[in-house]
Amino acid sequence: MQVIREMTTAELSERLEEERKQLTKLKLNHAVSPLENPNKIKDYKKTIAQMLTELKRREIEGDIENSEQEETK
Repeated sequence: MQVIREMTTAELSERLEEERKQLTKLKLNHAVSPLENPNKIKDYKKTIAQMLTELKRREIEGDIENSEQEETK
């Protein structure tokens, strides 16, 4: 989670897209032949959820900062 917080928003968005692609590939591969470690799917889902949470947190913080700046004007 610390690594995710240190990323810029642009990097985070790119990484999120890559993680989603990898999750899709893993699911397809698992459907064709069972994965050696099916917990990888769970790990990818968890990582994606953490990234989405961080993006939402930044969005909310940005909204709060913008509203505070408008109030001071």
